[in-house]
Amino acid sequence: MATIVEPRPAGGWRTPLVVIVAGCLIAMVGFGVRSVFGLFLEPMTEAQGWSRETFGLALAIQNLLWGIGVPIAGALADRYGSPRVLAAGAVVYALGVWGMASSDSASLLHLTAGVLTGVGVAFTAFSLAMAAMAKAVGPERRSLALGLGTAAGSFGQVVFSPLGQTFISSYGWHDALLLLAASTLVIIPLAFILPKATTASGEPQFEQSLGQALREAAGHRGFLLLTLGFFVCGFHVAFITVHFPAYIKDLGLGGSVAAVALALIGAFNIVGSFGSGAFGQRWSKKCGLSGIYFLRAIAITGLMLAPKTDWTIYLFSASMGLLWLSTVPLTTGIVGQVFGVRYMATLFGVVFFSHQLGSFSGVWLGGYLYDTTGSYDPVWWAGVAFGLLAAVVHLPIDEKPLPRLAGARS
Repeated sequence: MATIVEPRPAGGWRTPLVVIVAGCLIAMVGFGVRSVFGLFLEPMTEAQGWSRETFGLALAIQNLLWGIGVPIAGALADRYGSPRVLAAGAVVYALGVWGMASSDSASLLHLTAGVLTGVGVAFTAFSLAMAAMAKAVGPERRSLALGLGTAAGSFGQVVFSPLGQTFISSYGWHDALLLLAASTLVIIPLAFILPKATTASGEPQFEQSLGQALREAAGHRGFLLLTLGFFVCGFHVAFITVHFPAYIKDLGLGGSVAAVALALIGAFNIVGSFGSGAFGQRWSKKCGLSGIYFLRAIAITGLMLAPKTDWTIYLFSASMGLLWLSTVPLTTGIVGQVFGVRYMATLFGVVFFSHQLGSFSGVWLGGYLYDTTGSYDPVWWAGVAFGLLAAVVHLPIDEKPLPRLAGARS
């Protein structure tokens, strides 16, 4: 029987509100910068003479390293606190984006935009900020806080999509990347606003090692199903983020349509993320996830069958935006609800690794199939099939807290 240890109370100026604001700003900058890399696909490949697969592979590597890095960053944050992890990640993130601007070969692009930026994104992941936010509030407000943090990341996409396009139009893609690299350094002072505490507010803690927590999760069928389902989220989101701007231009629509489309995804994602957090506070999180993936499949099918006009793109972007990262509050919420939040950053990092395997697949496959077939349609239809599969996979998940938590909370 595990020994219950009461968490240290948060004190001083780092109130839950201050922590939530800082966490939201970190999520906004970190997610906002990486969400606009798709705008650079066409200008960089044309300027450097690269194929779309070359650029796509670089961002696929980035997504893979992001996925590999998040569990490691999460484990470090769970052990030592989030501030130092986030600050170090911001430096690597800036170096990676700066190196991306200076890359003059495919191998250097894969190293900078792929490996370095991927590690930087992993160590500034909004999941680290959200874990700190989750530990600063009680269980009764946790799902809402997670929804707010996810919505902040979406707001970053709203801000950086038109900003990135403006940078490219005004200064060229090279200087635009340098400006984005500088933007990531804002994370450093924000990171040190977050508390170093690893215990959770309002929740008893157990003397459990990280290894024990990982073994416990690995033996839980719901955790495995959640991990499998999150692969699909990554496939959808990464493919659309990287290839959707080029897809829109291939349809003969202007670059401004692509920028507006990404901004719409981000804007409606704010509503969707906060809404899913509120939904998860009151109703079944697994049913919410199942519904989100089913609706994604419907939205992609509508895009494929509808006439390709500006308004078709805008309607799809708004619909997908509502469903974009609305999976995150529910997925993280299930992890915290079932296993507690002591090792939440690490356990979500494991689930997130599956997300990034899906991201790697979506980004690379998009570039490969476009270069070999001249069309993105096969990847879109694969997204429909995956969405339907994920809708089914989430239904058997057992959301009940583990007996050790249920007994402590009663």
